[in-house]
Amino acid sequence: MVHLEGISFSYPHRPPVFVGFGLRIFRGEIWSVIGPSGGGKSTLLLLIAGLVQPQEGRITVLGRNLDRPRPGTGLILQDYGLLPWATVRENVALGLRVQRFYGPDGRHAPAGERVTAKVARDRVEHWLDRLGIAGLAEQYPGQISGGQRQRAAIARALALAPDLLLMDEPFSALDAPTREDLQALALQLASEANLTLVLVTHNIEEAAFVGQRILVLGPPPNQVANIIESQHAADAGYRRSADYSAVCAHLREALAVNPGYRAAVAAPPVSPTDPGAAAPDFGGS
Repeated sequence: MVHLEGISFSYPHRPPVFVGFGLRIFRGEIWSVIGPSGGGKSTLLLLIAGLVQPQEGRITVLGRNLDRPRPGTGLILQDYGLLPWATVRENVALGLRVQRFYGPDGRHAPAGERVTAKVARDRVEHWLDRLGIAGLAEQYPGQISGGQRQRAAIARALALAPDLLLMDEPFSALDAPTREDLQALALQLASEANLTLVLVTHNIEEAAFVGQRILVLGPPPNQVANIIESQHAADAGYRRSADYSAVCAHLREALAVNPGYRAAVAAPPVSPTDPGAAAPDFGGS
């Protein structure tokens, strides 16, 4: 489905992040991407989303060159991306409103697929209910918890019926029980909708649980895709299995060559309420 062919990318006046890098992601696969800060995790997601372009090589999705964001790709960020002045229902409906405004032009909405007002309303209500936030539909983002805000962001993305869902550290600011709950939910939803899912994380346990294939990036420039296989069923019992422990151990070994990563995972987690918590940085991370 997604094919990166010999891509090279660098930000202005900075060393290259990728050089001659290749990767192939097939339809319905679930990937995790892990690596050190500044290793290219978020940059890779932006490239696959069509938000930045490689200086060399090419990226194709479903056989078509990717030169701009495509309407079939959903992107979920760590900071949720919700409008604070809009209700949960209005936030979930936002993408559909944009699609209805432009019509099926192939740029903002899939070509030949006009979304009627009724279809839009039905999709919004379906995903509010499926994500367990129907009772919060008239609340504003500032009135609900971080986990509920992330559910709203997921509902907004899925309401657009994407075939490719990209998630950039979506659960990193959440407490452990909420994070594990949403990890399992993401896998369930990907299975139900036959989504291709790519999740960026800095957490070894999350990468092992979510990803059935795990891309390990190193310090830039990344030239060769280091892939760890982790085929498993999308259920909570996997966390207690020997296979899960083995994949976690394999990931630790793969990442151990990077002292910067070891220092990062050894540091205490930053509380989402800590005023010193840093905002997401897409500048080559």
